[in-house]
Amino acid sequence: MTEASKAAERQVDPKLILALCSGATFIAFLDLSVVNIAFPQILKHFPGTSIDALTWIVSGYAVMFAALLTPGGRIADTLGRTKIFLGALTGFTLASMVCGAAPSVDWLIVGRFVQGGMAAGMIPAALGLILSTTPRERIPAAIGAWSAAAGFSAVVGPAIGGVLLEAFGWRSVFFINGPIGLVLLLAGVALLPRHLPAPGTRLPDPVGTVALALGIASVVTALTEGDKWGWGSGRTIGLGVVGLVLLVGTWLRSRRHAAPAIDVALWQSRKYTTCNSALAVLGVSMFAWMLGGPLFTTSIWHWSTLQTAGALSIGAVASMITSLIAGSIKTPAAQRWTAVLGCLLFAASSAIWASGLFGAQSDFWGGWVPSALLGGSGLGLALTCLSAAAAAAVPPLRFAAGIGMTLTARQLGGALGAAMLAAIIASSAVPGNVASFHHVYAAGTVIAVVAAVLAAAVVTPKPAEVPATATSAPAQPQA
Repeated sequence: MTEASKAAERQVDPKLILALCSGATFIAFLDLSVVNIAFPQILKHFPGTSIDALTWIVSGYAVMFAALLTPGGRIADTLGRTKIFLGALTGFTLASMVCGAAPSVDWLIVGRFVQGGMAAGMIPAALGLILSTTPRERIPAAIGAWSAAAGFSAVVGPAIGGVLLEAFGWRSVFFINGPIGLVLLLAGVALLPRHLPAPGTRLPDPVGTVALALGIASVVTALTEGDKWGWGSGRTIGLGVVGLVLLVGTWLRSRRHAAPAIDVALWQSRKYTTCNSALAVLGVSMFAWMLGGPLFTTSIWHWSTLQTAGALSIGAVASMITSLIAGSIKTPAAQRWTAVLGCLLFAASSAIWASGLFGAQSDFWGGWVPSALLGGSGLGLALTCLSAAAAAAVPPLRFAAGIGMTLTARQLGGALGAAMLAAIIASSAVPGNVASFHHVYAAGTVIAVVAAVLAAAVVTPKPAEVPATATSAPAQPQA
């Protein structure tokens, strides 16, 4: 590290970096869900547009977000995390303006695709900056605070969306990102350190990078749209098969490429692999739990959108609190068993959902509240500890790449969870009745227990288990 780099590092305030990057994370995760609130108004504004087309306003963001997280992390580590973060934040803000001003559904869908892609570049770069500027012993606390910020978006998202819709209409849901993005951008230019990749670092294999993004996008699209297209349809099966072939091909290509699209060396760490496996499996149950809740309350208990939004905030607040608590846990053994506890608490929540406490009659205090508290608390503990353990297994030079793949694992698990929800409900004797939801949550209970078993298998690696650098970059400490 040069003297200039050392001086720049001394001037960095990790707390300000954490606040700035958490703010960017907040708006990125907010846009994953807040548009759901605006969907009915958008449908009215563009009459005659098919529901299939309009669903891409939601799905397009999620597909691009999942597809580009891993490439985004690799590119951030290669070109510079600050550069990619600021560029992606600028693109995200401009895409939000395009969505808000969209004269047609086509423009709105394109804007949402770009939004999702920019968010996928912004998030791993942001976490890479947090991890590289935070003292190693404080990384769990930083991840806990970052997780709380992501959870906070779930708490205030429905409320913000509802207020904006009532006062200014659906376009304001996108326009609000303009001033927020500008403030974050100006703060980023002023505060973020200059991240210089190690000498000799090469851009990841372009062929493998494109194949990886297309593979993930194909799999996520098949899982997301399978219920609508039909799970046995040629389109669903074809996309799924093509996606898997591309992913396997990219993995094999990455094993022998000098600058691989997938950082295969990271997966040689048993700790990193086990943490990501646990996060992916937990993501299956988590997304089914999160998506099933609003469906159940509105279709079975006939709650209003605002009642459902208020009820959802209970679990989100619990998750925020336990994320901060989990961030104070520093020893690997304590992190592992706290993650196990979190998975089991979440399994208990799903078990309540699968029981008679969630019947045809609304039961807020006896059913919803205990389930929300257990589920939210469990997610805060498990996600924070597993993410911190995964980050601890990643060398500093590859923080963004490692985090990108970790988030991709969660998103793939989430896509599978959403597909599982739709498939189980559709295949039930009476689709959409109470029993069909019970089947979903019974499956979610089992899956959460499997995640607990995987979390228990997380072990601290030997010091040299993960190579310090990528295959093409020599070891060099970085700010």
